[in-house]
Parts: sequence; structure tokens; C-alpha cells
Amino acid sequence: MATLLLTRSEVERALDVPVLAAALRAAFAAYSIDTGARALRVRASLPGPGSATVLFPGAVAGIPAYTVKVHAKFPAERPAIRGVLCLHDAGSGALLAVMDSTHLTAVRTGLAGALAAHTLARADADTVAIVGAGVQGEHQLRALVGLRPVRRVWAYDTDAARVAAYAARMRAELSVDVEVMPTLDAAVRDAGMILAATWARAPFLFPPMLCPGTHVTTLGADEPGKCEVSADVLRDALVVCDDRALAVEMGAVGGAGLGADVIDAELGEIFAGRHPGRTSPTETSVYGGVGLAFQDLVVAWQAYQAARASGAGRTIDFLG
Repeated sequence: MATLLLTRSEVERALDVPVLAAALRAAFAAYSIDTGARALRVRASLPGPGSATVLFPGAVAGIPAYTVKVHAKFPAERPAIRGVLCLHDAGSGALLAVMDSTHLTAVRTGLAGALAAHTLARADADTVAIVGAGVQGEHQLRALVGLRPVRRVWAYDTDAARVAAYAARMRAELSVDVEVMPTLDAAVRDAGMILAATWARAPFLFPPMLCPGTHVTTLGADEPGKCEVSADVLRDALVVCDDRALAVEMGAVGGAGLGADVIDAELGEIFAGRHPGRTSPTETSVYGGVGLAFQDLVVAWQAYQAARASGAGRTIDFLG
């Protein structure tokens, strides 16, 4: 059968992020309820500055397909993540589509982080600190503004030119007050929500820097050795992850040198009503997600269906 090929721009045009938010929320709940279908994620170093990751298989109840994604991270490049995602028919294994994974991964990661922030932050939290003015800084803020009112944003990055350009883009696109801050302390000092996505390998968020009731979404710690949030913050916070085992193996918990005992819930358990989430306005909450294959499937399936309906992409017969 013919396989649909989709480029990054074709995937981008095919996605409807508000619809994805509801689908991703349901998929998180399904994943945590069905504890027999745990994520499989393999990471390896490459000969050079990059690292490769394989996520397989991505499966979600109600979607008659599965995904396998292979991509690599090169921090100095733009984009830093490059690879492909293969979408297969769950009944026959037929290769339905091959698509660029760059935009797809950025959207699902940013949307997952924003969903966690919206769910775990105080109901009245409307100020945001963005730490890391890269692709995820854009996607997380963009998704969060679509979920709740955001009054003010403080942005910080070690690259002054990059954070200035980021603030200008976000102000123009979202009509939100985005201010560049000279220091990390200044950026997070009064924030109700902190969205962090950096390449840091040592913690930079510590208890004295956080106001009571602050929520932190930390997405930079998605490989062994990476860390953004200190162990002291995690010990005293409501700690939520996407997968318990992977949070320790390669996520925020393990990166801080801690074990599964500090994890209070998976995000899917909160969406499924099995954990209450935040119970106090003064409680600090932290979401640390490593990114799971089922998230890829939710996004890839929407892209595939929309592309077929619009006639986007081109086909090839790999068996021909």
C-alpha cells in the first residue's frame, strides 16, 4: 500500500492544537489507568555532539495505529531536534505515513507542559516565568495562553539576543506583556508559574527562589544527567510526572539524585480522577515530563487524518 510522506510544514498546517489538547488529556488518563502498557524509550550517544532517542511503540486506546519515532538532539543546531516518525496500521503493521518529527515533537511537548501547568497551578495564577527562550519556550507559552488567562510574562535566557527576539515575537503573536529579565532570580521571583526548558545539567531552581504556591513545569530534564530543579524543591513539593519509572531513569527526579518515593502522581492519574492534584494554594507543585510515545501518536494521527482529507503530502510505495 502507499505510504504518505509529510514534511515539517505539512505537519504544522495539519494540526489543530485546541482539539489536540482534549485528545492529549484523555490519552494521559488512559496511559496511567492501563499500567500494563508502559512506555519504551531508548537513548544512545552518537559519535559527535548529538544524542539519539527511539520511542516505541506509541499506542492509545481508540486509535487504530501505533508509532515509532527515531530522532536526534544537536543542542547547537536550529532546530535542535531532527528525525522522523513512522505511523503504522495497528492491525496489519502497514506503514501509513512517514513524517518529520521536529514540529510534531515540539507541539506535543509544549502542550503537555502547558496542560500540566494549567492543571496544577493555582486557579488565580496569571503570571509566568519562561526560563529558556527556545522552541519550547514558545510552544509552552503559546499553549498555556490558550488554556488560561495570562497577564504578564517574565522571560530569561543566558543568550540576551535570543531572549529579546523571543519577547518581541511572543508580544506580537499573543498580545501578552512579555518582559525580558536581566537575571534568573528576577524572572522567577513573583511568578505563579515557571516554565523551564533548557539544556542544564545542574539545578538552577532552589526553594528560596520560589513564592509559596508556585508551579514549575520542568521539561529540560529528559535525558540522564540533565537537571533544572533542585532536590530540596522536589522533596517539599507536589511532584507529578508522565511516567514514574522514566522520571527516575532519565527525568527530573533522577536528575536531582532522588528516587520514586518523592513522586506523588502521574499526570494521567490526576486527569483520571485518581489523585486530587494540588490541595493547597500555598503548595509548590512540579511537573517533570520526559515525553512519551503515546503523545506522538495523538499528534501524528491528527496530522495524518487532516493531511489525507486535504490532499497534502505525497505517497510512495516502499514495497514496490
